[in-house]
Amino acid sequence: MDIKGEAAIVTGGGSGLGEGTARALAKAGAKVAVVDVNIEAARRVAGEIGGTAFACDVASAQAAEACVAEARKAHGPARVLVNCAGIAPAARIVGKEGPMALDAFRRVIEINLIGTFNMMRLVAADMQALPANAEGERGLIVMTASVAAFEGQIGQAAYAASKGGVAALTLPAAREFAKAGIRVMTIAPGLFGTPMLLGMPQNVQDSLAAQVPFPSRFGRADEYAALVLHFLANTMLNGETVRLDGAIRMGPK
Repeated sequence: MDIKGEAAIVTGGGSGLGEGTARALAKAGAKVAVVDVNIEAARRVAGEIGGTAFACDVASAQAAEACVAEARKAHGPARVLVNCAGIAPAARIVGKEGPMALDAFRRVIEINLIGTFNMMRLVAADMQALPANAEGERGLIVMTASVAAFEGQIGQAAYAASKGGVAALTLPAAREFAKAGIRVMTIAPGLFGTPMLLGMPQNVQDSLAAQVPFPSRFGRADEYAALVLHFLANTMLNGETVRLDGAIRMGPK
């Protein structure tokens, strides 16, 4: 799909993987809506790439509906949605202070899984009304899972469950939207240099990076973004979760 001149929405676009993707899409000629709960971060990125910033809690039906409507008004209906918004708090199911708070588990599911579904359902509704290109394609939706969906570690129960849900959502969504010419793909990143990881002590960062077989380093946001661009270019890619992890397989902890 040629994205030049087309509208794209990137959630979590104010930092990390979302920021890298927003920059890559803008460089490819897209009109990018940078969506983030942190509006100042979104404005910074949007200002640097010539996009538009929108504040949004993706887990809220009303907030997401308003955000998509505003983005549509600014750029037209989106041909591309990339869901990068997410959180990754660590907590054992039963810790030293007792069972994990149910609300804490619920919030991770709400943002990572329900928020992803929320944006997908709204943007896909717009995509279905767009004119198809020569191949009959109307749009691409990219979701973000994690290697934790497959090898969740101790303390990652909520995160792994949310990302496992995203991976499981990929195929049924792709099958449903196939008749409309909308593809759905998911990326499962390994250890990436996001603000969360880069905020750890250097010795911890070095230890984690050494676990990656090759290349033995954290992934970069531009590498995630490059895969998104490849999804756009290769129409046969549909309904699959692609690991982007340097061959890492996470241990129990």
